Amino acid sequence: MKRVEIFKTNVCKYRDAQQIVTTLLGLFSTYKINFDLEDDENILRIESSQSDIDASSVITQMFEWGYECERIV
Repeated sequence: MKRVEIFKTNVCKYRDAQQIVTTLLGLFSTYKINFDLEDDENILRIESSQSDIDASSVITQMFEWGYECERIV
């Protein structure tokens, strides 16, 4: 079963988004991760077909890196 989590962020630079995706994939290798910086809410989208998505860990990491990150329900 595919699981998807969507997060609103304040990431606005493509280079930052690339670095975040690379680092998150190092932490969560089974996730598919991407940003939509064209969206007004600078969406971070995470998919997983193998396990539940640890949304709280993703949010914590983003805050530790100095970014805002809020799960959209």
